[in-house]
Amino acid sequence: MPLHLTKVAFGAASLDHLAERLRQRGAEGPVFLTTRYMPKRHEEIIGGGSLYWIIKHTLVARSPILHFGEAEGGRVAIHIDPALVLTEGRPKRAHQGWRYLEAADAPVDLGDGVFTGDAMPAALIGKLAALGLI
Repeated sequence: MPLHLTKVAFGAASLDHLAERLRQRGAEGPVFLTTRYMPKRHEEIIGGGSLYWIIKHTLVARSPILHFGEAEGGRVAIHIDPALVLTEGRPKRAHQGWRYLEAADAPVDLGDGVFTGDAMPAALIGKLAALGLI
């Protein structure tokens, strides 16, 4: 079972905003995030792991992790697929940087898995998940 990462979608006010940002970056070239250090468990992530996005304290979508590479200044690049896959909303506290997410704890994908822009707002997903309704 692959290992995943979680990360706050800093500056993204909504899922639509994050999707548009990733689409724009994907049009300019490979999409990657940088971090100071290579994740110690990076070998468990390659070949099926994803980066799960947190918006307004809710896991709402994921981007498959393609590979790890080098970035400027000796940093590590986490290369991701710019297409978002919607997931079941799950409350998740905000944190700095990234955190590991075991496959057994990862939310399931919704629908056909490709973001279409008609998802519920992240805040509503979080409230419904907190009530145990989704």
